[in-house]
Amino acid sequence: MTDLTETSTEGFAGLGLRQELLEAVSASGYVTPTPIQIQAIPPALAGQDVIGCAQTGTGKTAAFVLPMLHHLADSPERHGDVRGLILVPTRELAQQVERAVGTYGSSLSIEPMLVYGGMPIGAQIRDLKWGCDVLVATPGRLLDHLQRGTVDLSHVEVLVLDEADRMLDMGFIEDVRSIVRRTPKDRQTFLFSATMANRVLSLVHEMMRDPVQVHVGFQTSAEGITEVVHPVDYPNKYGLLAHLLESWGTDGQVIVFTRMKSTAAYVNEFLRGRGVASDDLHGDKAQSDRTKSLERFRQKDIQILVATNVAARGLDIVGVTHVVNFDVPDDPKDYVHRVGRTARGDLTGDAVTLMSTHEILLVKDIEKLMGKRVPRRVVEGFEPSFQDNAGAEDENEAAPVDQPARSRLGRGRRSR
Repeated sequence: MTDLTETSTEGFAGLGLRQELLEAVSASGYVTPTPIQIQAIPPALAGQDVIGCAQTGTGKTAAFVLPMLHHLADSPERHGDVRGLILVPTRELAQQVERAVGTYGSSLSIEPMLVYGGMPIGAQIRDLKWGCDVLVATPGRLLDHLQRGTVDLSHVEVLVLDEADRMLDMGFIEDVRSIVRRTPKDRQTFLFSATMANRVLSLVHEMMRDPVQVHVGFQTSAEGITEVVHPVDYPNKYGLLAHLLESWGTDGQVIVFTRMKSTAAYVNEFLRGRGVASDDLHGDKAQSDRTKSLERFRQKDIQILVATNVAARGLDIVGVTHVVNFDVPDDPKDYVHRVGRTARGDLTGDAVTLMSTHEILLVKDIEKLMGKRVPRRVVEGFEPSFQDNAGAEDENEAAPVDQPARSRLGRGRRSR
């Protein structure tokens, strides 16, 4: 594997993309490519396989969508064959990636399609008969279509495995292998992952040919995120959450993460009972309801989205000013993905973690992963009954009731 260090270029035009794609990127409001795009796009355009390791919120989607579209646009006469295949772990991420393909490829007459579980398969079978150029799919449902003979992957020229580590965590390894075996061996392959665990490396050796490997911001929170931990007894988390939301005001949007689906539903009902415009997002909700909840949040019809880790990866929603870890995640990597929902692009944001006594070690695991310490701050009126020795120097100074740890008034675009 070839390992690339960060390079520089002036704007997207310096990456070698087609004019139609440059215009689409500009129309979307992007001027300067991110480091992962600077490193990944040129070798991808040169026909090489690419491994991208980058934290959430760094522009990974465009890093593989743009070179894929550039390549597919060279053969417009083959419209209707599935020539681009993007595998993703979750339905929400599938929707977002498909939207990016449609946005960037609008002037190239490249037709994307979504295939994922939780929706009627009959409608998908009907749509697949019409054909598409780029198929964005979750592994389980795509394998179902392959077994039914309703999709043909023999013309795939570019294959993308997005959030590969997450797909493996969800048990999709054999499904992925089965799907990849149905694609041509001479395809180009992109693999993007937040981590390079041994299981991911095994996929690399099986499915890729001398890939170029690029690394950006590996396993740490993004620049522009201000992080704080509030020690608090678990029963008081609800009151502290309400207090923080009230102090932050109603201009921004907040994602509150919980560990369990039942907790997400309960926190949502608690907030609604206090007159807060909120909704929940978790695996127990029907896909149509999950889509509606996300759209309401995107359109700012609701201010608060209470979610499990189903919303921790891939969702790119502009304007999320705060992320709250109501529950500390069991896996420290999930923390990095959760807090990456704020400070997207050039913006800044706040990541707040409510830590009870049984979550102290989980926070320490997060700090070990990131190689830095997250400041502790006790909020006046919500003092915990326990001591956190790791954050003792911060706990001596409580945050006043009328002053949150950081105000939205000072938030804006960060300097490069």
